Amino acid sequence: MMLENKGYSRLCEKKNILTINGKFPGPTIYARRGDSVNVNVYNNAGHNITIHWHGVKMPRYPWSDGPEYVTQCPIMPGTNFTQQIRLSDEEGTLWWHAHSEWSRATVHGTHHFTPKKTPYPFPKPRKKFPSY
Repeated sequence: MMLENKGYSRLCEKKNILTINGKFPGPTIYARRGDSVNVNVYNNAGHNITIHWHGVKMPRYPWSDGPEYVTQCPIMPGTNFTQQIRLSDEEGTLWWHAHSEWSRATVHGTHHFTPKKTPYPFPKPRKKFPSY
């Protein structure tokens, strides 16, 4: 994930905002229960940053959990850090976000964790039907 400040337009107004890979919100991360996910965070923004992963247990990798100066040192501008996410029994659609000072209210995205060896926790529909 590449964090950087980019010009962004909404409602006829342009602002410089923090983006991930040039987008806002950031990407969805897909994984299955029991997977290991490594997310390399490159900080090209002008301030320290960390990323927090909601709903993910981090007993063996607390330095990837995101609270700045609590469990993780910030990723300084011009550097990168590989965050290690080791899923145990997590399932569902949750979210991740920046977790440093004012940036907590900026970049964010979702992470979608499905059960192991199943495409989705519901049976597939037998046929398509209109939803109007």
